[in-house]
Amino acid sequence: MPTLRLDQVAVHLRPVDNIAVAARPIPPDTRLTHDGGTITVATPVKMGHKFAVVPIKEGDPVLKFGQVIGFAARFIDVGEHVHVHNVKVERFERDYAFGADLPVPLPPPAVWETFMGYDRGPDRPAHQRYGTRNTIAIISTVNCSASTSKYIAERLRAMNVLKDFPNIDGVVPIVHKQGCGHQYEGPDHKQLERTLAGFARHPNIGAYILIGLGCEIVQAAHLIESEKLGTVELGGVRNAKQPPVVLTIQECGGIGKTTDAGVKAVIAMLPRVNDICRVQLPAKHLILGTNCGGSDGNSGVTANPALGVASDLIVQQGGTTILGETPEIYGAEHVLTRRAVSAEVGQKLVDRIKWWEWYTGVFGAEINNNPSPGNKEGGLTTIYEKSNGAIAKAGSTALVDVVQYAEPVTAKGFVVMDTPGYDPVSMTGIVAGGANVCVFTTGRGSVYGCKPVPCLKVATNTPMYERMESDMDIDAGKILDGASVESVGREIFAAILAAASGKKTKSELHGVGEEEFAPWQIGPTL
Repeated sequence: MPTLRLDQVAVHLRPVDNIAVAARPIPPDTRLTHDGGTITVATPVKMGHKFAVVPIKEGDPVLKFGQVIGFAARFIDVGEHVHVHNVKVERFERDYAFGADLPVPLPPPAVWETFMGYDRGPDRPAHQRYGTRNTIAIISTVNCSASTSKYIAERLRAMNVLKDFPNIDGVVPIVHKQGCGHQYEGPDHKQLERTLAGFARHPNIGAYILIGLGCEIVQAAHLIESEKLGTVELGGVRNAKQPPVVLTIQECGGIGKTTDAGVKAVIAMLPRVNDICRVQLPAKHLILGTNCGGSDGNSGVTANPALGVASDLIVQQGGTTILGETPEIYGAEHVLTRRAVSAEVGQKLVDRIKWWEWYTGVFGAEINNNPSPGNKEGGLTTIYEKSNGAIAKAGSTALVDVVQYAEPVTAKGFVVMDTPGYDPVSMTGIVAGGANVCVFTTGRGSVYGCKPVPCLKVATNTPMYERMESDMDIDAGKILDGASVESVGREIFAAILAAASGKKTKSELHGVGEEEFAPWQIGPTL
């Protein structure tokens, strides 16, 4: 029977925690010394999974991060594997205590960092002005025009039209499965238009055209009027009298003629879009979108808290960091409301949590259906555990605002956006809100990308990083081998600056990010 120190094979996050998390696979009958005592781990425990460090009585809370992540479904002995077979989810009272733990503002940084980005000019508001890519978008108003939008982009790529325009990063079709079957001017119609407009106005978009069928609910004319897209900007220059280019398949005379017209329209834009060059910009203009997907039991131990360090560094520079995935805040929202700058901001988050309880109840669903099977295989047991690990991405600064899905994010500091937990839908809203660089943490191995925004992927464990190195940008698993969370967080921050300055992420090298545009549809399809 091998005898090891607990900290050689596991992480005990807080003194009050009654579990520890395996940092590497633990074989059966392993003896671990801990605080002067000995724990025998009788059965195998996989990396990311939990075991009890003290006896846990039936009904008692299971504690990780110093927070409740579930309740013992039966007596759990010392050294026993703690997972779905002996832990249950029950509702429990949370003390929202708005602002009770309001953080002290961070001191000015030792160095005011910069990145090489695109300045779209003073006519734009700050959250739509500073880009990290210079892209032309072909935006479908409806799924019926999605193929045509893709044909335009494919034709342009086949023609190699960008060879003489080095300042343009690409032509991206923005296509989706919606645009009709909504209640006219209902919640989904308005939300889709807000999302499409967020991409049209995004600082990473140098120019765009709109492609429709002609008879859909989301009419281009309505989109332009309701979202005030009355002018088109080429590169960084506002052309006040030039409306956006709108092509409809029915008016053009079919797919072929629309494709020809779209190619012609984009080619005409190229010289002006190419005129804008990268310039040195303060890091305060970074708007960081954060997300986690394919999470495991070490997500909240390594990658997420390291991303939280990077989030704090962005905020310290005067920038913004966005946390989405409201169902993956559920059960940990009280930790964030205690950091809210006001009762009003804290209540906005509570209201969204209550809405999600109502929304899932309407369909007979449970929020605890998340974690997914893959999450559970990786060691996550309950939504409370997943949420407490997920919110670590937001760092430690004050919660300054809570916004609706795809709503423009104008505040500086840490902001929550109400999004689903499903990665493509969540990130689509965050990018529409203005995020100009994203970081995505994963333990199981997500291969997500989100054009036109660079998206860095951070692995929570080294075995997965080594297995999927062509898709992972950073290995946070080194924290399990002794590296500090702070050092990996600073590595992520440096990678953010590099990506914002034009260095391609692994997802960009693979060309990933066009199929991942997935606006949230809340209501029925009619």
